[in-house]
Amino acid sequence: MQTIRVYSKNAAYQKFEVLKTNRQKRFKYGEFLVEGVRSLNTARKYGWEFRAFLYSPDKPLSDWAKEMLANVKAGIHYQLSLPLLKEISGKEDESELMAIIAMKQTEPENIPLSGKPLLALFDRPSNHGNLGTILRSCDALGVDGLLITGHGVDPYDPDVVVACMGSFFKVPFCYLPQTSQVNDYIASLREKYPDLQVIGTTAHKQYPIDSLDLTGPVLFMIGNETDGLCRAFKESCDILATIPMSSESQASSFNVGCAATVMFYEADRQRRAAAGLPGQ
Repeated sequence: MQTIRVYSKNAAYQKFEVLKTNRQKRFKYGEFLVEGVRSLNTARKYGWEFRAFLYSPDKPLSDWAKEMLANVKAGIHYQLSLPLLKEISGKEDESELMAIIAMKQTEPENIPLSGKPLLALFDRPSNHGNLGTILRSCDALGVDGLLITGHGVDPYDPDVVVACMGSFFKVPFCYLPQTSQVNDYIASLREKYPDLQVIGTTAHKQYPIDSLDLTGPVLFMIGNETDGLCRAFKESCDILATIPMSSESQASSFNVGCAATVMFYEADRQRRAAAGLPGQ
């Protein structure tokens, strides 16, 4: 393990800045910047590769931070001046410990699937918070994995990681930029699970989500915040589902993160009921 002191905005510090702010450079290095106790603990629990730690010797470290530094293998420990640590941290009260973590290049076929898989696809996400919310809901409600398509926000952006509250490191996700890649994966799923339902989400009145049987293999297709699902993905769906709303409601639709959470919850509720689990 190498210890490097950073007391000016030198090349090392400039790398921290681009990992935080520059999508292209993040992917060039294959690394991203992470802070927060829950995020670091979850990354450790699920076996992500820590490449470096950032902290300040001018700031007293908690027992938790000392234990992480002592027992989590990382090639470099960067010791920053406290002003530089404050500047690179995204929190009002700067984090005592940050980490540079290696990206995972997950292929869709490597997502571990349950016997009756529940999967989700998010088409061209344009909001960091929504992507973070959906990853967090996938974790909470038993979704096996998330596919991210088209040109959208970077899942490794710090705002997405923070919004996930640790779930980022638990839920397998992969990026499929081309429609043909999505179609090939759906075809492989249908071959393995002939009763797979591909269900598109829509704000327009279609089949109410609670009228569908979601106890078998399901792939939810979630549309872009502004434009909804692209035409190609709509054509791949077996059915389009909507969330019934009060007849007195002035709202015409849900935020995409809220809508996805409701869909996942209904699938989880039905599966728990079918299995006779408590709470149903």
